[in-house]
Amino acid sequence: MRCPYCGGEDTQVKDSRPTEDNTAIRRRRVCQTCGGRFTTFERVQLRELTVIKRNGRRVPFDREKLMRSVLIATRKRPVEPERIERMVSGLVRQLESSGESDVMAEDIGHLVMEGLKALDDIAYVRFASVYKNFREAKDFEALLDELSDGEADPLLMPRSD
Repeated sequence: MRCPYCGGEDTQVKDSRPTEDNTAIRRRRVCQTCGGRFTTFERVQLRELTVIKRNGRRVPFDREKLMRSVLIATRKRPVEPERIERMVSGLVRQLESSGESDVMAEDIGHLVMEGLKALDDIAYVRFASVYKNFREAKDFEALLDELSDGEADPLLMPRSD
């Protein structure tokens, strides 16, 4: 593992432990060249995924980009980080175990929206506004109407307090 500080290739693992949800191994490392300390995470990867964008461009799947998008949507919301991590890990596992190496960006967006709808309705609306490229207030109104029609899920109902 290359040191992020000096670029040295001689690093030593000082501590390894599983993450709280047991989906990764967290390793504390120290660079033998500069003494810098850093953390790495090791995850199981079932297959290499390629994302096919709307314009047809193909890019490697990036779990961290997905996580950043979800974190932006849930920023300042009362959602525990463990639930976010579980949602993203489950989504990645679902994509990897689908049997397909090529995944449409649209399919990832739909899966994220489903996951966010279960986590937090405000995060869902935030993500949807970017994902669906809202341009005006009536776009929000239509989504909120859609949410309030989903009476099967009491978490999505407007609050009466």
